[in-house]
Amino acid sequence: MINNVRERNPMPEQAREVRCTNFNEVALGYTEADAIREAMRCLNCRKKPCVAGCPIHQQIPEFIARVAEGDFEGAYDIITVRSTMPSICGRVCPQEQQCEKNCAHAVKGEAVGIGRLERFVADWYAARHPVSAPQVEKKGKKVAVIGSGPAGIACAGDLAAMGYDVTIFEKLTYAGGILTYGIPQFVLPNSVVDREIETLKARGVEIVTGTPIDKDKSVDDLFAAGYEAIFVGNGADVPQPPRGLDTSLTGVWSANDYLTQVNLHNDTLPANIKDAKRVLVVGGGNVAVDAVRCARRLGAETIMVYRRTIAEAPARRDEIAHTYEEDIEIRELTNPVSCYSKDGVLTGVKCEKMVLGEPDESGRRRPVGTGEFFDVDCDNLVIATGTSYSDAVVDTTTGIDKDKWGGIATDASGKTSRPGVFAGGDAVTGPQTVVKAMGAGKQAAVSIDAYLSGR
Repeated sequence: MINNVRERNPMPEQAREVRCTNFNEVALGYTEADAIREAMRCLNCRKKPCVAGCPIHQQIPEFIARVAEGDFEGAYDIITVRSTMPSICGRVCPQEQQCEKNCAHAVKGEAVGIGRLERFVADWYAARHPVSAPQVEKKGKKVAVIGSGPAGIACAGDLAAMGYDVTIFEKLTYAGGILTYGIPQFVLPNSVVDREIETLKARGVEIVTGTPIDKDKSVDDLFAAGYEAIFVGNGADVPQPPRGLDTSLTGVWSANDYLTQVNLHNDTLPANIKDAKRVLVVGGGNVAVDAVRCARRLGAETIMVYRRTIAEAPARRDEIAHTYEEDIEIRELTNPVSCYSKDGVLTGVKCEKMVLGEPDESGRRRPVGTGEFFDVDCDNLVIATGTSYSDAVVDTTTGIDKDKWGGIATDASGKTSRPGVFAGGDAVTGPQTVVKAMGAGKQAAVSIDAYLSGR
């Protein structure tokens, strides 16, 4: 029976006044009854527009039908045919811009909570089943994966399931990439990422941390060590600060560095983060929202500035709503242009008021300066205006071409210009969503299998 209610079942959450004092997950997840009611809203459309909107073409109506029947294990079996990380994707993927955007319910009401249902199913399964992996026949061939973020995890997991001996090389001292260092626990708990890492290990994947692939240990060295194919999924984590902002000042942080400190070193935070009184965050994406909400939880007065209006901001709508709910000030049409300091320490930021002009290549209206300036006092400035590609792999390896934007050039299957080397995720496209990086890793696994099998 279809539930024709136009509004989706609300997500249970921590109370606003409580969650601002802790780093626990804000969204608490559906109960079984919530999930069944929400699943019954699915119209099971004949053309399945939600599937077309999913980068990995998840079989959405099929798994939702199982949820509506109360067959949560069957729903999990359907989801995991295509998704390596449903508990993660259900939490952080921008469903409102992908699968839910195409939902028939969205025409006159609210889309079915596809992401919420995916998360429910994954969490339900994890609560009842230990980490395990089926035994597979080994092929006796070694594959190296560079980077342990979403693309690397997806590629390594699929290759291990095919019988390859897979080693992940991670430059940092912990696995998970941006999932671990870049997303706060109130959005994505470390325990969820840890389970994905343990699942990889159960499949026989070796993870070597603290080992960057660069001039000291190169792609050539990996081939010499017996790896027959290599996947490059090292992301795009080089900060791109706006011109005019002095990143050498004490108190000025790239969002990556700031979130890494808060997410991984919360017990030993630098004094100028821990004791900050007023934090200004620049940007309108999910990273900016994550950073400003972290600062709020650390007790600072918080301001987020964005050079367009929030209507054009790429951050998820739920996360923006949470930002407002947490009494964080958001100043639209505001662009920081320079920093004030005393003795090398940040004291404030000069900002320019903006207006929206004609649309740019992204389709959003371009911000245009007005020549009207004002000052904002602050002791921390977090810059979340985007990142670019790391050259550590391609600049220390012969035969790997870049595209015109600086990313690794690949064909649709993930092949690079060098035989045996494949790439995917942010290292190719620049910063994208978790599910798109995961899809690229899975596609590369198929291509690597074909390459090593001589097909």
